[in-house]
Amino acid sequence: MSDEKRKPTPEEKAAAAAEARAKAEALRKLREQEAQASQEASPMEASQEPQEEISAPEAKPVSEMTPEEKAVAKKAAAAEAIAKAKAAKEQEEAAPPPAKPVSEMTPEEKAAAKKAAAAEAIAKAKAAKEQAEAAPPPAKPVSEMTPEEKAAAKKAAAAEAIAKAKAAKEQAEAAPPPAKPVSEMTSEEKAAAKKAAAAEALAKAKAAKEAKEAAENGADTAESAPDADAKAKAAAAAAAAAKAKAAREAGGDESGDDDAKAKAAAAAKAKAAAAAAAKAKATQATGDETPAEEALKVPSKNQPYLDKYVSRISEAFGQEVIEASYINELGKEVPTLTIQNERWHQVAQFLRDDEQLSFEYLSDLHGVDYEDRLEVYYHFYSYKNRQSLAVKVKTSREESKVASVMDLWHGANWNERETFDLLGIHFPGHKDLRRILLPDDWVGYPLRKDYVQYDEEV
Repeated sequence: MSDEKRKPTPEEKAAAAAEARAKAEALRKLREQEAQASQEASPMEASQEPQEEISAPEAKPVSEMTPEEKAVAKKAAAAEAIAKAKAAKEQEEAAPPPAKPVSEMTPEEKAAAKKAAAAEAIAKAKAAKEQAEAAPPPAKPVSEMTPEEKAAAKKAAAAEAIAKAKAAKEQAEAAPPPAKPVSEMTSEEKAAAKKAAAAEALAKAKAAKEAKEAAENGADTAESAPDADAKAKAAAAAAAAAKAKAAREAGGDESGDDDAKAKAAAAAKAKAAAAAAAKAKATQATGDETPAEEALKVPSKNQPYLDKYVSRISEAFGQEVIEASYINELGKEVPTLTIQNERWHQVAQFLRDDEQLSFEYLSDLHGVDYEDRLEVYYHFYSYKNRQSLAVKVKTSREESKVASVMDLWHGANWNERETFDLLGIHFPGHKDLRRILLPDDWVGYPLRKDYVQYDEEV
């Protein structure tokens, strides 16, 4: 067999991988030395006069640094982060490709490749975590920052969010495709691919979450979040798309498809929630008190009925007889009208006798004390049209009276007596208006908010 067609042995592959790692490590150390040298040279160039008080950024706390020292330290930290990211990328690119397809590997080679991939994923996650933890905390509270410092903090947070999103996208795109179709995989290979896809999806979700939190923290530091929120949403969307793609590629059986669908649905739900939160936050920041839900509110299904009632009553008595009309969203979306006290009995008779309304049943009648006024609340139902209506009639506390409807609906008899007994509202036209729960010599009306008990308790 010729040298060109000879397959490398496991020892040769291990040696090549070790050599590649050694080269990448040497390159990384060289980058770190160059970054450290530039970091030590930058404070010297900032000022020609020697200053004994100025030293490396770690020599004294951030709170004691001057604005120039803070800027120098920030530049050095950014340069170091860029160098680390570049070295990690070069190390990843320098990794040797698989020597042969998975279908041609022996079980030992498959196990070794699987372990190597797992170790590499763990190393990448650890490096990303260390890089995130190495980010310097804010030098001082936002309330003590100058406008220039706030703008600089905002820019830094936005740049960090963009860098993390880009790194996550590159890592997702660099994932190797399956060596062979899912239909040709064995059950062990399907299980391994499924586990690998799940681990990758979790890592990407965690990276997206950290990027979003970093963007939100940066936005809070700068007291304005629209740009950072937009970048965080874009990063979350990219991570969700990569996660769904990886799940689709790795899912071989029906359970894998179900998992992929569930993950995609969860990602879409999280994306929608993030978009809604960002929209609400932007609305609050602009000072707009009108929620988006009100602008997009769907009209009530009972709105045509309310329009019908208002139209019929206005045609018969004029528009001034209706003081208010609305849909009671807290009471099963019942159409509600407020009618003038002086015209109430005429309107009540019209509600009962009109062929298009036909509210022949009075289901409830009660009074309410609002401190500045009293109200009587009526609930009607039309068996003919299968529709409901609520009517409110206002009266004063000093001369509280509302026309009785006992002659129209006999069921109003005891309800009007109870309202008179407990709230003191008189109903002119009632045939037997007297107390129904308390004795006739009782002083006051217990359901009024200013009620004071007259006699001592027994």
